[in-house]
Amino acid sequence: MTTSTHAPRGAIDGYFKISERGSTVAREVRGGVVTFFTMAYIVVLNPLILGYAKDIDGNYLGGGSEPNLAVIAAGTALVAGVLTILMGAVANFPLAIATGLGLNAFLAVAVASQMTWADAMGLVVLEGLLILVLVLTGFRKAVFHAVPAQLKVAISVGIGLFIALIGFVDAGFVRRIPDAANTTVPVQLGQTGQLAGWPVLVFVLGLLLLIGLWVRQVRGAILISIVVMTVVAIVVETIGDLGAADKSPTGWALTVPSWPGDVFDLPDLATLGEFSLLGSFESVGIVSAILLIFTLMLADFFDTMGTMTAIGAEAGLNDEDGTPPHAQRILIVDSLAAVAGGAAGVSSNTSYIESASGVGEGARTGLASVVTGVLFLLTVFFAPLVAIIPSEAAVPALVLVGFLMMQQVLGIQWADVEIAIPAFLTIVLMPFTYSISAGIGAGFVSFVLIKLVVGKARQVHPLLYGVAALFVVYFAIQPLTAWLT
Repeated sequence: MTTSTHAPRGAIDGYFKISERGSTVAREVRGGVVTFFTMAYIVVLNPLILGYAKDIDGNYLGGGSEPNLAVIAAGTALVAGVLTILMGAVANFPLAIATGLGLNAFLAVAVASQMTWADAMGLVVLEGLLILVLVLTGFRKAVFHAVPAQLKVAISVGIGLFIALIGFVDAGFVRRIPDAANTTVPVQLGQTGQLAGWPVLVFVLGLLLLIGLWVRQVRGAILISIVVMTVVAIVVETIGDLGAADKSPTGWALTVPSWPGDVFDLPDLATLGEFSLLGSFESVGIVSAILLIFTLMLADFFDTMGTMTAIGAEAGLNDEDGTPPHAQRILIVDSLAAVAGGAAGVSSNTSYIESASGVGEGARTGLASVVTGVLFLLTVFFAPLVAIIPSEAAVPALVLVGFLMMQQVLGIQWADVEIAIPAFLTIVLMPFTYSISAGIGAGFVSFVLIKLVVGKARQVHPLLYGVAALFVVYFAIQPLTAWLT
């Protein structure tokens, strides 16, 4: 754990233990800004995922027969801002919170089609409340302590590879192959096996710029790279008029970087409070509702454990057992975030691994999270301004942070197959399945199985047996749902 003997320099320094953790206020502010920029896409992406999905009555989220993306964007930014500030102020940890990717897609595709949006958000609230109970009873933290230290390292490394892949995919450098069922591989370089288009070039130049600044140890390297490449992207779009990727294969992946007509806009928060706590039980029945809650809960439960471990390791804050400081507080705030996301009608909120970009910039305390949270709150009013940052300019930071987290792989004893095989499965399945939970689950199940096979069952913490069994159910959730319903 990184600490310093420097005396606090003021109330803010003393409260957040900035000097004690070897940081400075400027570094924390810079880290918070960088984390925000690498996460700001969620304000645009969450409405795109949720906003075009109809519920069972044919209505869109936010009410009405037409998509209302602005309402979802405002709610997304508001919840992210409040809960990220809470994470920084209460847990003093450089971890930001926003709507969980994967969970929102599951909600839009698999849940809302079976019930109203209010019922679906009620499921999210119930899931968050159940996780909160598990945290307050100490069960969630007990499970965390039951995980072997080297598996925690593997989780960090796997997440590093996962976020690097996210960066490459979001930039269009790596792309899913259309009609992948008829090919031998699911992804490829660029659109046709070759790089093409100005947006990809913006990403490549941004990555090269970031690497150059990083190896030269330039302060604010990540932030400088994002700002510079956003300006370059605006110039490129102004000249080339490339448009979005859904209109052209060489267009911008998510955000078209053009200066908005309106910088300031009053928010519409119509989704707040639009949830029905028990409506899902009437819509799909008790068994189906319980299975949906279980699926949401298990993914939320372990994603955060992996994320906070990885962030703490990258920041040098974890103890010898791989546990970050104030772990219980982190888990409580994260559980409240799930509840708040459902209650605000924008899907479950959870801890973001993109926080590692701020840690890479030097953030070590909760002050960075407070800065990120404040910027999210400002986004409620300045959403048009934030929307100019293209993913191609921001995601080089994820690739660099992936490298930094990959360096922890040296902490795994690869000659010991009893831990090396579970660690390997944990690491590779996160990027290969595009799921943190899948990697963690595979690692837990294989670890327990191997210990049973070699006759070392007593070396497994009793809680891990239960968790491994839950993951077996998690992996088999679809056939179980079909069988039980």
